[in-house]
Amino acid sequence: MSKAGIKRVNVEQKDRAQVTLESIGEAVISTDREAKITFLNVVGERLTGWPVREARGRSIEEVFKVVDATTRESIPDPMESSRQQHRPGHLPGCCILIRRDGGEIYIEDSTAPIHGRGGKVTGSVIVFRDVSEARRVAEEMMHASQHDFLTGLPNRLLLEDRLGQAIALAERHSGEVAVLYIDLDQFKQVNDSLGHLVGDKLLQSVAERLQEQVRTPDTVSRQGGDEFVVLLQEVKTKADAQVVTKRILDAVASVHSIGENQLYLTASIGVSRYPADGVDAETLVKHADTALYQAKASGRGCVKFFKPAMNARAVYRRSIEEDLRRALGRNEFQLHYQPTIDLKTGAIAGVEALLRWTSGSRGVVTPETFLAVAEESGLMLPIGSWVLREACRQAASWLDEGLPAVSMAVNASAIQLQDANFRNEVCRVLEETGLSPASLELEVTETVLMNLPERALAVLQHLRGMGVKVSIDDFGAGYSSLSHLKRLPVDILKIDRSFLRPLKEQLDDTSIAVAIIRMGRSLKLRVVAEGVESLEQMKFLRAQDCDEAQGFYFSSPVPAEQFGAMLRKRQFSWKLKSGRLRGSAAEPPRKTG
Repeated sequence: MSKAGIKRVNVEQKDRAQVTLESIGEAVISTDREAKITFLNVVGERLTGWPVREARGRSIEEVFKVVDATTRESIPDPMESSRQQHRPGHLPGCCILIRRDGGEIYIEDSTAPIHGRGGKVTGSVIVFRDVSEARRVAEEMMHASQHDFLTGLPNRLLLEDRLGQAIALAERHSGEVAVLYIDLDQFKQVNDSLGHLVGDKLLQSVAERLQEQVRTPDTVSRQGGDEFVVLLQEVKTKADAQVVTKRILDAVASVHSIGENQLYLTASIGVSRYPADGVDAETLVKHADTALYQAKASGRGCVKFFKPAMNARAVYRRSIEEDLRRALGRNEFQLHYQPTIDLKTGAIAGVEALLRWTSGSRGVVTPETFLAVAEESGLMLPIGSWVLREACRQAASWLDEGLPAVSMAVNASAIQLQDANFRNEVCRVLEETGLSPASLELEVTETVLMNLPERALAVLQHLRGMGVKVSIDDFGAGYSSLSHLKRLPVDILKIDRSFLRPLKEQLDDTSIAVAIIRMGRSLKLRVVAEGVESLEQMKFLRAQDCDEAQGFYFSSPVPAEQFGAMLRKRQFSWKLKSGRLRGSAAEPPRKTG
């Protein structure tokens, strides 16, 4: 080929290479052996901010300014190692390119030497791309995997990592760490009555307040639901943790303005400390949770610090739960029945079914011991279903024996009332046992009834339409307003026993009981007084025109056979006259469930 032909081919090859370099989607910069810019493609111009005509002949360090993203230290001549070692290479990971206008972008690169004739290095080339968006997406994914989506707080995974680091730091400096396990006491009621949207905003409000009560090195995390964990680093004494728990209780208890709602709630807190209560993250969180359980058992707005004895109680509670799960299959539950007496005639007007448990390994277990565990463990649904069916079966059996018809009262828990199958279950039990709906009374505590969502109230309204009665149990403890009471689907008002206790020693302290009786009668509700234990209390209630009474003065809860005998006697009229049950023993102990 002639020299002219060879020159033409070289020009064509050069032009083809130029077009190729300008067409690729990555930036390309080449330099000579003195690290002066010889070429910059279009993408390189855009990313660096340098036009090729101005960049050519300048040092690579002037046009291609790169710093370490972590240390912010400059990386001089990133292609030098490739030229010296005669092989491809890369910049250190996580680099930032400083553009000509001062803007910053994250980049990834590869570098290689340029060899001339004879294999001599005549320069170098770097190919790089903008990874800022990919890095942003990766960081967002990492953040999402370590943070709660609702509140933005660290989640369980990130808390464990930070707690591990805090323990290691405390160990090196002979310091302490505190873990606060926090649960919102009334959150479920808010969520159920006002909806999840309001509940979510309330959780966000609580999260903000928790963060305001801790220092920058500390961590506030959400564990899920209405549970939060706070990690306090560098705690010097138990008193330091107590100060923070006090601030948190006060902050949570202040009114939360959520839309048009002014919401109040309290928190319970369990606290564990390193190294006194554990030397690893898992143990500290577990012990703080154990302390929280004790705090909630002590009432609302309580703080409990972990003590070794709590472990024994936690183990005992778990064993109660395990035995409860087996109790139904082993036929260990029984129902006892306590009469409700008509205060005008002395006749038995109704009966309340009360659950009793005789464990094969424990013997008699008090309701106070097992009912709370059943509620917390979700066992109230199957247990409540058994109680409903057995009570209705027994009521129908008494009718079949020709005994007087009485209203059978069965306690309904919040979890039952909110179960989608509850209405159908009641209808099915009534049909299978043959009991009239008018003979069934569902007892709901005032606190539960006030906080039921609309769908659950609609279920009660439907059952009332069938003839089932609904009573408010423990009325007065939840402070219902009269306007609220008018809207509730109820037929019977049961006065909380606490309002009758003053009558035993101080008969003039009767204003609350009198007001409740009058309120009930004004709403045309049947009023029943619970916890009647003395002749004086009974006489007072009759004088105030209370409809019915229930309590140990008349009878303790008794097995079905004994209650059937009471029905055969027809009435308790002698109790209304003299206060003595003919042929009876001394008054039994107070009601326990």
